Amino acid sequence: MADELDELIDFLSNSSPQVRGAAADIVRGLTGDSDGLRSLAARADRALPALLRLLASVGGGGAGEAAADSLVNLSQDGDLAARLVVLGAVAAAMDVMVKRGGEQPKLARSLVMLLVNLTQVESGISALLQVGDEKVQGLYVAKLVRSFCRSSCDSEDEDIFEHIASILVNISKVEAGRRILMEPKRGLLKQIIGQFDSTNQLRKKGVAGTIRNCCFEADTQIQNLLSIAEYLWPALLLPVAGKKIYSEEDRSKMPPELANALSHEREAVDDSEIRERALEAIYMIVMQMMDERPFGQSMGHGYCRLVMKTKRT
Repeated sequence: MADELDELIDFLSNSSPQVRGAAADIVRGLTGDSDGLRSLAARADRALPALLRLLASVGGGGAGEAAADSLVNLSQDGDLAARLVVLGAVAAAMDVMVKRGGEQPKLARSLVMLLVNLTQVESGISALLQVGDEKVQGLYVAKLVRSFCRSSCDSEDEDIFEHIASILVNISKVEAGRRILMEPKRGLLKQIIGQFDSTNQLRKKGVAGTIRNCCFEADTQIQNLLSIAEYLWPALLLPVAGKKIYSEEDRSKMPPELANALSHEREAVDDSEIRERALEAIYMIVMQMMDERPFGQSMGHGYCRLVMKTKRT
């Protein structure tokens, strides 16, 4: 069996497209169960580079999709994910997605899922952020955000880029990622917040988690956060506001964009994870506002009263 598997890995680099495609399909099947994953992991020094070469091959076609699926399954292992990062998997995935993602949506979806796994490890986050190269730092992230915001779809089955939500959560766990997302000139966080209106729960959770993570920078980035307040506050407060239609008196104390949203009936956000992340973000922002200046204290107390009122309803 060992000799057969070694031969199969060799076939991934065969000069014949048909042979490469057949081998890639078999490898994809092997990565679908634990025994196959263990066997391939034991040969990772040969299997991973071969799969990456096949992925990057211009004429890869279906073989490229099979290679991407195999890499997604293999990269669930943190050690293998780290090895893939060293082999340049992040750059390869982004390059293929940009060049062929439009023509091969299934491939694009798999590449996004691969990046989700690769950004579970610290080296993968750094590679995606392009840390260390100031000329291109944040370029990959900007491309992903652009795809994420242009592709929203009511049908989750057709939402090719929905898993970018998880990538954004992963990269916003580190300071460098948060700063790229919050850089005013890029305007990435503002774009991301707009996806909170999506009917796709994965997107909503990802947006809520990303906002919450970015709020860990509130002590140094409060002005950047408040500069997009007209988008930020509705995204954070509506999940905890329930279905209640607020009185004119209550709404008169709110920012106009929030008052308008709370003036009519709406669907409640039932997902407890989204509500929890929203409350954590509100808390971090309000506490920083109250430390800033007297005006911030009054505004902060106002938001605190609103949150407490929504929690009781």
